[in-house]
Amino acid sequence: MGMLYGKVAFITGAARGQGRSHAITLAEQGADIIAVDICEQIPSVHYAMATSEDLEETVKQVEALDRRIVATQADVRDMGALQAAVQKGVAELGRVDIILANAGIVTQGVDDPDPIQAFNDVIAVNLAGVRNTVHAAVQHMIYQGEGGSVVLTSSTQGLTGRGGAGTGGGDGYAAAKHGVVGLMRTWANWLAPHNIRVNSIHPTGVATPMIMNETIEQMMAANPDMGNAMANLMPVPVVESIDISNAVLYLVSDMGRYVSGVTLPVDAGFMAK
Repeated sequence: MGMLYGKVAFITGAARGQGRSHAITLAEQGADIIAVDICEQIPSVHYAMATSEDLEETVKQVEALDRRIVATQADVRDMGALQAAVQKGVAELGRVDIILANAGIVTQGVDDPDPIQAFNDVIAVNLAGVRNTVHAAVQHMIYQGEGGSVVLTSSTQGLTGRGGAGTGGGDGYAAAKHGVVGLMRTWANWLAPHNIRVNSIHPTGVATPMIMNETIEQMMAANPDMGNAMANLMPVPVVESIDISNAVLYLVSDMGRYVSGVTLPVDAGFMAK
């Protein structure tokens, strides 16, 4: 029996990348999953975003572990859609014990054709979307009266100013990821009386389609100083999704039962530079 048997995790951005990895890792430990992903392209995003087929693959991999999963295509910018997804999941799975506000985008490229739109989109997804995710589900936790855990996906850019490069998308990304820390600290205080812990996780670059794509490669080639600034202290260019999922597992399980209000880097030494 796994560490999370009988628990239900609500995960956004679950179609691929870190979100899928989180879903599989928690399912391996016994959790059932409420999975959400937009599965559509946002015009200001330069790389191909996840598809409905990607979300179906997450479902298959979770079900292969003999766990239940309720998956919905929904946009984290749409509070009503998130609430409906959570209600659907709770109706089938019975509860919510874990919230992983993981969905995020990068709108940064070699050029931002519309820097204001790029800024607004990344703020809407990476900051307002985090707020929507938690508020769509946390009242179920409070009502259950059994505590819980919330993990917000920020970034090393939520703890440092390196990498923004003065672009609309870059500025928005750094601002949103800093803002996530403010939400985390506020919610840690708000939810502590309910025995609900809230933490943020701060990955360095992770080998997912969000950064492993031609657009980011071109941007780094055009801005070698940025590439140097974003390099890790340890001799690895990027980490893997499972490295982030293992840290998430620690935070949401009883291993981290008294950890709350923490900004946890998984960064190959990036923050020590």
